[in-house]
Amino acid sequence: MKRVAAMALVVFVGSVSCGAGEPAAAPAPSAPDYETPSSSTPRPATATPSPSGPPEFTSKVSRVSRDRLPHSWQPGCPVHYRDLRLITLSYWGFDDKPHTGELVVRKTVTDDIEKVFRKLYDWRWPIRQMKLVDAYKADDYDSIDADNTSAFNCRRATGSSNWSNHAYGEAIDINPRENPYVTASGSTAHKNAEKFTERPTKGKGVINPGDKVVKAFAQVGWEWGGYWSGTKDYQHFSKGGG
Repeated sequence: MKRVAAMALVVFVGSVSCGAGEPAAAPAPSAPDYETPSSSTPRPATATPSPSGPPEFTSKVSRVSRDRLPHSWQPGCPVHYRDLRLITLSYWGFDDKPHTGELVVRKTVTDDIEKVFRKLYDWRWPIRQMKLVDAYKADDYDSIDADNTSAFNCRRATGSSNWSNHAYGEAIDINPRENPYVTASGSTAHKNAEKFTERPTKGKGVINPGDKVVKAFAQVGWEWGGYWSGTKDYQHFSKGGG
């Protein structure tokens, strides 16, 4: 009987020993071996927009030196070259591209020229070319035959002993081939301009009665030779007429 009791005690003590405290907790799972993606999504790079369209109209007025006028000015002209100004400005070409040209005018009318030619450029109204008449040794016929737009030239008026308004720097001839000087009989001295002797007519760089080019010059007090009676000078604009 004592032996059975002793065995029971041993079993009881072993049971207490094994059950003391809570069972060991299972080990926590290790963190995954990769980076957690950021919550913010990166934005794609935005390209800087490039400027589109042609450059803006520009003009610059400066004094003109004597050596820029080797043929068009000489002592005895009605206006001294120191009273003239060189305007370097934008114009729209017959090739539908912007260009830079030069005009020499009297210093008192530079604002008029800048205002009108800014409008012509903004309208994309075409001009063949724009060089000082000295590029043609001040030969009015050669400049016209080359369809050159120019202003100052110390010369007499066509068919007259009086000074032309060009000699005062207060006149400009625009696209003279498309806008020729036409006699009362309807003829012109330039063969390459014969198809442009009548008005109105269509064509690139052509000036017609009442159109926006004529109106733009009228707004600054310049008159058009296309309104003369008898002889017509479609290329010619001058301050106050003549």
